[in-house]
Amino acid sequence: MPSIDDFEALSIDGQPVALAQYRGKPLLIVNTASACGFTPQFGGLEKLHQTYGARGLVVLGFPCNQFGGQDPGSNEEIGAFCQKNFGVSFPMMSKVNVNGAEAHPLYQWLSAEAPGLLGSKSIKWNFTKFLVGKDGRVLKRYAPQDAPEKLAKDIEAALAA
Repeated sequence: MPSIDDFEALSIDGQPVALAQYRGKPLLIVNTASACGFTPQFGGLEKLHQTYGARGLVVLGFPCNQFGGQDPGSNEEIGAFCQKNFGVSFPMMSKVNVNGAEAHPLYQWLSAEAPGLLGSKSIKWNFTKFLVGKDGRVLKRYAPQDAPEKLAKDIEAALAA
């Protein structure tokens, strides 16, 4: 049975990242966009990173342009935007698709492990969040409108597990 350790991604600067390097740490994986109504959540995600990073939480941002074309920039432009506007210091990955035939394998797995409302496997919008436990298994899926600060209780539980 696959776990988060079985996946790789590219960092925003194009370097391979084996997610197995985060073994034993809870992960919060988020598909992001730079021009979305939810874009201010970058601030909340950074706050989670600052609050819980030293205890092991890893926040991973995956830019995606599949929803309303709200992240059309290059990886370099996206990285600069996140840093300049929200002080993002958590790892950002290269832009991916999260739905359809071209969906990144990680997102295919996340969607299957934690379906959305009514069992839907597709990601509905930017800033859908997945909490992965220390054991590499998906604990929970959160809707785009779920503000990062509302995840604190579940993050605390994942850190304590």
